[in-house]
Amino acid sequence: MKRLWESKDSKLNEKVAKYTVGNDYILDQKILKYDCIASIAHAKMLNKIGILNQEETEKLVKGLEEIVELDKKKKFKIKAGEEDCHTAIENYLTEKIGDIGKKIHYARSRNDQVLTALRLYYKDELKSNKQSVNELLKNIQGFIKKYPDVKFPGYTHTRKAMPSSIGLWAGSFIEALLDDLKLIDNSFDLIDQCPLGTGAGYGLPVKVDREFTAKELGFKKVQRNPLYVQNSRGKFESTILHSLSQEMFDLNKISSDIILFSMPEIGYLELSDEICTGSSIMPHKKNPDVLELVRANYHVVNSYESRIKNITSNLISGYNRDLQLTKEPVMRGFDITKSSLDVMSVVFEKMTVNEKKCKDALTEEIYSAEKAMNLAKDSNFRDAYRKVKNNK
Repeated sequence: MKRLWESKDSKLNEKVAKYTVGNDYILDQKILKYDCIASIAHAKMLNKIGILNQEETEKLVKGLEEIVELDKKKKFKIKAGEEDCHTAIENYLTEKIGDIGKKIHYARSRNDQVLTALRLYYKDELKSNKQSVNELLKNIQGFIKKYPDVKFPGYTHTRKAMPSSIGLWAGSFIEALLDDLKLIDNSFDLIDQCPLGTGAGYGLPVKVDREFTAKELGFKKVQRNPLYVQNSRGKFESTILHSLSQEMFDLNKISSDIILFSMPEIGYLELSDEICTGSSIMPHKKNPDVLELVRANYHVVNSYESRIKNITSNLISGYNRDLQLTKEPVMRGFDITKSSLDVMSVVFEKMTVNEKKCKDALTEEIYSAEKAMNLAKDSNFRDAYRKVKNNK
């Protein structure tokens, strides 16, 4: 089993090998399919410019499609000694179709190869994220429709302030999530640039058809400057994570509110047994663990954005191995955000409003601003304000 860069004289220390690979070979299972898709487009482009003949291209495409199918069935595993999915793919092709498999890397570096696979992965994950946001929006809207006229106190400084309503409260998160979708769209637009054909960051010594591969892979445009292709790593990833962290920021706020409003002492909201856990010692407990974890996971995703920025700042232009460590934070950010969105959809499906407790909580003092405004119609607001305050 040879690494792509190895020769017969290579003598890499095994501790160094293990350290430099890290868990990259495990993470690359997520982008294996996308690397095959990009390699199929690359093979077709090599055929177009005369590097591969039709028979070679067909054999490579068939081999790559086999890997995709094996991956679907969980039967294609990247080994630690292969370092990454790129080596695993080339090794498989070479074993299956001989020297033709060695031709797939012509006019390509692992640098532009991994970026292409990652961007295809990012695009699919952002689409999936939008679906989850829209599902949550639908469930919040459904929750509002169940309680269209229910009023309860609004709070400032964690004290009763003015009358609010279920629609006003839940509707604020609808607007927040709609803004979050704009950020996701912006991230999608930013990464929808094809890096394939830029090599290790300084272009290629041969002419390739970058427009062809970009179109084959469904990218909106080609990312032109080869050095910026490498320098955009970290910048683009932190933009994605910023978008995800904004969604988690809103889920954090929703969770905090629901935890407070569902406390038995307050009781405006009631949580179904289906979304609560119990205590190992106290039989009466109904714990909002799911909401506490969503609340905490905002900080986790937010930390990933900081991690990416910290890893990639102060690097000189061009590829640096530090960039290997930017894969996992983005992948985990996607996973956590999607699962959090999905579980909050369940919360809004299973949560109910205690209308009696909401009504009973509308005590006289929260109408003080309304009283002052009414009195001010015949005088001025400041005198009316003082009159209401002194007659409390």
